[in-house]
Amino acid sequence: MPTINVDKYRLFEELGEQFTEESFQQLCFDFGIELDKDTENDPSRPKDQKPELAIEIPANRYDMLCFEGIAMHLNIFRGKHGTPNWKLADIPEDKMQTLTITKETEQVRPYAAGAILRNIKFTQDSYDSFISLQDKLHQNLARQRTLVAIGTHDLDTIQGPFTYEALPPKDINFVPLNQTKKINGEELMSFYETDRHLGRYLHILRDKPVYPVILDANREICSLPPIINSERSKITLDTKNVFIDMTATDQTKLDIVCNIMVAMFSQYCAEPFTIEPVKVISEHNGTTRVTPSLAARTMDVEVDYLNQVTGLSESPASICKLLSKMAYKAEPSSDPKFVKVTVPPTRADVLHPCDVMEDVAIAYGFNSLPRSSPNRSVTIGKPLMINKLSDIVRIECAMAGWVEVMPLILCSHEENFEWLNRVDDGKTAVKLANPRTVEYQVARTSLLPGLLKTLSENKAMKLPLQIIESADVVFKDESLERKARNERRWAAAYYGKTSGFEIVHGLLDRVMTMLKVAFVTHEEGLEGKSIDYAVKENPSKADGYFIQEIDEPTFFKGRAAAIYVRLGGELKRIGELGVLHPTVLEKFDLRYPVSTLEINLEVFL
Repeated sequence: MPTINVDKYRLFEELGEQFTEESFQQLCFDFGIELDKDTENDPSRPKDQKPELAIEIPANRYDMLCFEGIAMHLNIFRGKHGTPNWKLADIPEDKMQTLTITKETEQVRPYAAGAILRNIKFTQDSYDSFISLQDKLHQNLARQRTLVAIGTHDLDTIQGPFTYEALPPKDINFVPLNQTKKINGEELMSFYETDRHLGRYLHILRDKPVYPVILDANREICSLPPIINSERSKITLDTKNVFIDMTATDQTKLDIVCNIMVAMFSQYCAEPFTIEPVKVISEHNGTTRVTPSLAARTMDVEVDYLNQVTGLSESPASICKLLSKMAYKAEPSSDPKFVKVTVPPTRADVLHPCDVMEDVAIAYGFNSLPRSSPNRSVTIGKPLMINKLSDIVRIECAMAGWVEVMPLILCSHEENFEWLNRVDDGKTAVKLANPRTVEYQVARTSLLPGLLKTLSENKAMKLPLQIIESADVVFKDESLERKARNERRWAAAYYGKTSGFEIVHGLLDRVMTMLKVAFVTHEEGLEGKSIDYAVKENPSKADGYFIQEIDEPTFFKGRAAAIYVRLGGELKRIGELGVLHPTVLEKFDLRYPVSTLEINLEVFL
């Protein structure tokens, strides 16, 4: 969770009360945040530095990433004042400042928004908090500026209308923030390469054919998002009118950031909580919109749901009063079974009635919620039969000296097919639509890739290595609503200077004996007939298992067998065992022979 450092004395002054460390810690706990540290009695604090409070904020509360947000919400929670009424200045659209997005920006950062804070009055504390909120939003919600980047400008030093364009790096020339020399886009990359703060953002634009820029009416560059602003439009303590530009690759995150930035600092404007909007014109889709939206969302939440989950029996009016402590505006609905809840534009974390329910519980007090025993029949949990069977197999293997491993269920397409000399028919494996890395492209259809990767990463260990896994594989299944199904399997791999085929075979025999599945000879299993005949025409009355030689490219020719089991008169092929083919070993970078077995455990249920 992000930690916000705030001036202790300033916060207590804003809250209108002097707290002890214990009482403030209790207030934080009641509200759902946490006091991490109070530096007042910290001997390492410099004498000229004011005491600070380090407050941990929930990861989804982006509206509390600054002093202003913390103070505002704690005051609302304590009933000191209500939720602010944020509003847009009443300006006709044809009189608004405009920000035009050109088509070329689609290649880099296609979305943009803007807002203006008029007649704002900064102090050193509020100025520092303004800059800090930008950094916190960049680090958290904006994912290190990859999703959203914020630029702030002294509006009196630049002139609208503004354009958001994408230009070749060599055509971009401006003086970056806190610099004196004009440089172009290509020089900027090398100039900030070693910068500890900005260097980590260069990869977002590096190697792009064009870089995004915000230009004013005089074609002067205001910023090069998401890297840096211009020195010319730099804001200071004396700045009276702030133009905020935001560019993004995600429209939803852009709107959230825009609302939070202006909502938190519009309180310092001459007309508090009033924001001047900017008209954004998109050339690539022909749309026009006004930002920020500051639109409050309304949802009807069932009273019985709120009461049942929290254990309360509050009336709609009482619930509305509780919600007002959490910055909502709520009122009883025309239907007495519901309350009408208005979610403020800063509460992007509220997505579902369960979020409202959580805030009702916080407002009421978690420690004050009624305690009761379950009024339903008592039940005793037990494991699923497939999990119980897997545990039995694991324990038996462990007692036989084998080590269990737990690889990931995702693997690359090559590892699942090509490296095992298998062909993808397009109907078997579930593939990720947008894999972030080539290592995780498909859900595995076999346990072997994970076992072999584990052996490859542990080649330095003393041989032989004996490992097993009992876990799920995934297959496409068009007959199911989810179009896929899991299948529980058990697999083992032996890696040593000899093939170890007989050792793997012995492990199979031991597990089958433990499962009370008898071994039958090949002739007994097939009764002298082919597999197809035995399955369809002449099922034996005796249950058991046997193996039959197979020729598959995954295994060494003449050293592989299919495993068949007959249960209840039904004969099924449940797996394979054998010595892996040398080309498979080469793909997984293994020097010595490997014998494996893999079977489907679900047939034993």
